[in-house]
Amino acid sequence: MTACETKRPQINRELRPEELEELKDAFTEFDKDRDGLLSCKELGVCMRTMGYMPTEMELIELSQQVNMNMGGHVDFEDFVELMGPKLLAETADMIGMKELRDAFKEFDSNGDGKISSSELREAMKKLLGQQIKRKELEDIVKDIDLNGDGHVDFEEFVRMMSR
Repeated sequence: MTACETKRPQINRELRPEELEELKDAFTEFDKDRDGLLSCKELGVCMRTMGYMPTEMELIELSQQVNMNMGGHVDFEDFVELMGPKLLAETADMIGMKELRDAFKEFDSNGDGKISSSELREAMKKLLGQQIKRKELEDIVKDIDLNGDGHVDFEEFVRMMSR
């Protein structure tokens, strides 16, 4: 028995259909090339998206496990095996994929899959009850917009929400 196995809480039930669906949604979202596999890096981003905040050490251990046991990539079955126990032991303060997707849709008022600065301005106005200054808004977008396209996509939104 490895150290990882002894730390896992023992939950004596199967995943419910909606839990399996959440895992499927998360897996599909981060399987960018649609080959049915996630790389170690994609797995780390996906875990963070699902509300799990693995430390760098945990990610290193996980990537070693994935590289040694699963050929460097994780298929959906492996993903369920890795994430199922985490989902079963999930605490109330973890944010699920559905909640993040719903929040993103609230910000993305025109439904184009990205949040523009004007959409962000409107959302901030609703949330804060006051108009945010253009310079502050530009700074926020610049900080969040990792690919520099001037918009906030879902992955950037997830990273922002995970801070």
